[in-house]
Amino acid sequence: MLDDQPLVTAEDLNKSCACISLERNALRHALEAELGSEGMYQLVAERCPHVFAAQPVYVTQAQEAQIAAVVSAVETVVAMPAYREAVLAAAPPIARHSPGGARSVFFGYDFHVGEHGISLIEINTNAGGAMLNAALARAQRVCCPAVERLFPAIREDGGVEQRIMDMFRREWAAWRGPRPLRTVAIVDEDPQAQYLYPEFLLFQKMFERNGVRAVIADPSELRFHDGALWKDGVVIDLVYNRLTDFMLAFSDAIREAYLAGVILLTPHPQAHALYADKRNLALLSSPTALARLGVPPTVRDILLDTIPQTEIVSADNAERLWETRRRLFFKPTAGFGGRAAYRGDKITKRVWQDILSGDYVAQALVAPGERLVQDEAETPLLKFDVRAYAYDGKVQSLAARLYQGQTTNFRTRGGGFAPVYTWGS
Repeated sequence: MLDDQPLVTAEDLNKSCACISLERNALRHALEAELGSEGMYQLVAERCPHVFAAQPVYVTQAQEAQIAAVVSAVETVVAMPAYREAVLAAAPPIARHSPGGARSVFFGYDFHVGEHGISLIEINTNAGGAMLNAALARAQRVCCPAVERLFPAIREDGGVEQRIMDMFRREWAAWRGPRPLRTVAIVDEDPQAQYLYPEFLLFQKMFERNGVRAVIADPSELRFHDGALWKDGVVIDLVYNRLTDFMLAFSDAIREAYLAGVILLTPHPQAHALYADKRNLALLSSPTALARLGVPPTVRDILLDTIPQTEIVSADNAERLWETRRRLFFKPTAGFGGRAAYRGDKITKRVWQDILSGDYVAQALVAPGERLVQDEAETPLLKFDVRAYAYDGKVQSLAARLYQGQTTNFRTRGGGFAPVYTWGS
């Protein structure tokens, strides 16, 4: 296909090309021999059967550059004292606690990418999937000569895993200096019941390969006493936080250890308040607010061009938002994973009352990209978004999520995480 159409675009590839597809045997090897251990492939198949998409997603070089520019622009604003004062003044007290130099790992900038360009729809501070994507990138099969020539340049060679480990070491050094990192707790509520529990095991293996002891724990299994955080008699140095209890309201031992400054907690509450609270999108998409903060014009232009107009739902704008709801998407300010998020054209009067009584933002509706899937998908043309994993203001890797429905869900046949490849300018 690509030899016959040398001017083919990334959009064309997403709509028609199946030259690269998931190779299950290679995926098994990556999950078991390279990154995990025996039985990992079966565990993934049983626990999260729709986590790996059948085909990759393509973006242009310009779109990739735009994504990096947006991440940098957001970092510029977040670093401004006026922004930090405005946001943290409205945040819970724990968000104002200094994280001691920690930047927070696994920022996830989620974009809709398509003919309209790119649109930043939200920012997450505990974005999952990075280790799964490291395995996925090793398991792609090529079937046409043109892509075969390209493939060596895009095949993953272990770089993602190394960047992940380097990120944790940088985070530790920023917080503790030269003292070696000894122990890590990967923490989530009832971790074995989590959909992405296999990824926790992959992280555990990664840390152990790099000489760091790692445990997987529910926050209730941790104890704070004698000036340290403990898990079964082991002192914990670093908590890799996968909780959606973003402000540690129900995680007593972690909260006490964090406030006492005896653990590195990453991601931490301040990062969530500064980046991931969706009320911030209303500020970052407002020309008036950005000008008032003194954001440089070039940075302001990047944000206004790429962040759909967002506003906080209130009694004052409720009538107008209801009337224009078909052009809007409604999200809870502290939501995650697309939960309790609604397209305006799907909202009933009952749901609207829930939105008015909750903490929601309304965001201008931007269509996601579309990707042809030649696998077992019931609907071969699936929607997709692109996630930029970032640390310290720099994009580390890109991944896509293919899905059917209102939001990403990892329940769509042929959908799930997909590699992102750059094609054309």
